Amino acid sequence: MTEETPLLEVRTIGKRFGSVHALRNVSCEIRASEVLCVLGDNGAGKSTFIKILAGAHRHNDGTLRILGKERTLSSPREALDLGIATVYQGLATVPLMSVWRNFFLGSELSKGRRPFRRLDLKAMREIARRELADMGIYLRDVDQPIGTLSGGERQSVAIARAIYLGARVLILDEPTSALGVKQASIVLRQIAHARDRGLGVVFISHNPQHAYAVGNGFLILRHGTSMGYFTKDEITIDAMTRLMAGGEEFEALAAELQSAATDDRADG
Repeated sequence: MTEETPLLEVRTIGKRFGSVHALRNVSCEIRASEVLCVLGDNGAGKSTFIKILAGAHRHNDGTLRILGKERTLSSPREALDLGIATVYQGLATVPLMSVWRNFFLGSELSKGRRPFRRLDLKAMREIARRELADMGIYLRDVDQPIGTLSGGERQSVAIARAIYLGARVLILDEPTSALGVKQASIVLRQIAHARDRGLGVVFISHNPQHAYAVGNGFLILRHGTSMGYFTKDEITIDAMTRLMAGGEEFEALAAELQSAATDDRADG
């Protein structure tokens, strides 16, 4: 593998469920220290795409390469072992458990020799506090229940956890969709932190403004089909919005709304 080898690469990838094509002809690549934004409205194929990258679905068509090697992922565990971590909208946290326990959930540290091994509570608290601080998140107490944190802070904990556990590619499923402006800005800042630490980030979104703020490349999906992959200097926010909405359909809607507004003024 050379420095130019993408962390993750897909070429004309597709997924079928019986006779239904959920995804077809999608090509893009994810490189270290870059953010790939995958945009599209509901039903565009974003969920199917990330499930292929995360190992939850096997692709039927095209090729998937990880660090230059062609692979067909059979499970999320296999993807995680290869350095691909996915943070879904649900976050998979336990609200009543502490921040540090959620940080190490399923990957707890222990000390001592068998049969007297025990959890290393002190180390887990210190590591969770340090890793969050490195991401710019300073909590008063990592023993507080994670459910007491804001949505943006919980997303930040999930991102910091994935980085600590060795992710090279971080997939974020609509992390800002249910957040207000202030909380969304926290998450966008964490995405930039992850990018600057050398990860390749796949940011799934239906918000062109959020994507354009942090993205290096943009894959636009509509009805399960790729509308193209663009670098930041090849596309504007307006052009992204048009492609997501469907070009001519968007123009027709705009003309219809303009005509309706003109008629209302005339009637008034």
